[in-house]
Amino acid sequence: MGRQIRVPGVLLAALLLAAGAGCSGPAGRDAPGGGDAKPEASGSRAAPPAGGPAGGAPAGGDVLPGMVTTAVARTQLAALKVAPVGTMAGYSRARFTHWAEQGDKCDTRETVLERDGSEVKRDGECRAVSGTWKSLYDGVVVTDAGKLDIDHIVPLAEGWRSGASGWDAARRKAFANDLTHPQLLAVTAASNRSKGDQSPDLWQPPDRSSWCQYGRAWTTVKSAYELTVTEPEKKMLTTMLDTCAS
Repeated sequence: MGRQIRVPGVLLAALLLAAGAGCSGPAGRDAPGGGDAKPEASGSRAAPPAGGPAGGAPAGGDVLPGMVTTAVARTQLAALKVAPVGTMAGYSRARFTHWAEQGDKCDTRETVLERDGSEVKRDGECRAVSGTWKSLYDGVVVTDAGKLDIDHIVPLAEGWRSGASGWDAARRKAFANDLTHPQLLAVTAASNRSKGDQSPDLWQPPDRSSWCQYGRAWTTVKSAYELTVTEPEKKMLTTMLDTCAS
C-alpha cells in the first residue's frame, strides 16, 4: 500500500470550495430521421441536467458536447431498460418543435453549424455563409453549409418508439434542440439521410473510427432522457464502445 499524503487543513478547505464552485450544469432542414412538437398527456418535466462544458462546447478530442468516458458509457448502457421496439402510432415530426430560437436571430441549426465548423461566417440573418466542416460519419470535408444536415444522434422517430411518445411538448422540444447533451451534430446530408431514423443495430457510421464517439453519444442521450433500448441495439452499442481506446 502506498504512503498516505497529509493535506493541510487550509489547503483541503480551499480545494473543497473550488470543487463546489465548478459544478453546474433555417427551420426543418435536417434529414427525415432527425427532429419536431405537440402538447401532451403526461406531466411536464424539464430537460435533463447539463452534461458538458458551458455553452455546449465539446470537450477535448470529441466533436460533440456533453460526452462521457467509455467507462461511464458502459455503466449507462448497463442501466438502460431493455424493451421491444415501440409503436409509431401517433408519431409526427411536428410533435418535436425544431428548430428553436437561440437568440441574435439564430436558431438551433445555425448554432450547431457555428459550433461544429471552423472559421464560420454568418450573414445578418445568422445564416452560415462560409466555413469548413468535417462530417464525423463519413470523414467528408464540406465548405458549403447547404450540404449539411443537423443530425439528431437519437432520431426523433427512434425517441418516439423508445419513450418520447409519453412526453409533453416541452420535453420533446428540449430533446429536439438539445445543445448540452451529445444529441445534435452537423454531418453530410448524404450520411444523415442514409441513417434516417435507424438505431445502431440497423445503421452504423461508414467511418468506423467514429464508432466510439457515436456509441458513447447514443448511449448518453438515451440515458439522459430515460429511453429504452432493444437487445440488438444494446449489443451493437457494446460493439461500438469496444472500439474505444479506453
